[in-house]
Amino acid sequence: MNKNGDTPRQAFTKTHKQLRDDGEKWMKETASSCTVVGALIITIMFAAAFTVPGGNFQDSGLPIFGGKKAFITFIVSDAISLFSSSTSVLMFLGILTSRYAEDDFLKSLPKKLIIGLSTLFMSIAAMMVAFCATITIMLHGRLSVIVPVCLLAGIPVSLFVILQFPLLVEIFISTYFGTFNMRKKPDYKID
Repeated sequence: MNKNGDTPRQAFTKTHKQLRDDGEKWMKETASSCTVVGALIITIMFAAAFTVPGGNFQDSGLPIFGGKKAFITFIVSDAISLFSSSTSVLMFLGILTSRYAEDDFLKSLPKKLIIGLSTLFMSIAAMMVAFCATITIMLHGRLSVIVPVCLLAGIPVSLFVILQFPLLVEIFISTYFGTFNMRKKPDYKID
C-alpha cells in the first residue's frame, strides 16, 4: 500500500486511465476500419463463387472452364479468401464488443488483433490469386497481358504487408515475449 492506501494495481489504474482510454479508442478505430475491408472482401468473394469465369453450360449448369487448373486455383483461392475474411471480420467484431478491462489489453485484445490482421492479409492475398486465375482463364494464355496484370495484382498485397506487418510483428512480440510474459523468479532460494 502506498501513502494513499492504494495497492500497486490501484495506483497503476489511476495513473494510466488516459492510456487505457487511448488504447480503447485506437483498437475500436482499427477494428472498425478492418471490419469494413473484410466485409467488402466477403461480399466480392461470395459473389465471385457463383459467377464463375466463363459462365456455365446451359444444359448441365457446370462451369465451362471447370476442367482447367486455373479454374481449380480460382475456386480454392476464392474459398480461402471468403473463409479467412469471415474469420477476420468475426475477430474484429470481437474487438469492438470487448469490455476493454486492463487485463484484456494483455492477452485477449492483442490475440484477436493478431488473428484478425493475419486472416485479413490472407484473404487479400487469396483474393488476388483468384483474380490472377480468372485473368489466366479469360485471356487464354496471352502471357504478354497476363504477366503484367498479375504483377500489378501484387501491389495491394505488398502495400498491406509494408503498412501493417510491422504493427503485427510488434503486437506479436509484446503479447508473447513482452515484459508481462517473463517468468517470475522466486524470492527465495531452495537449498
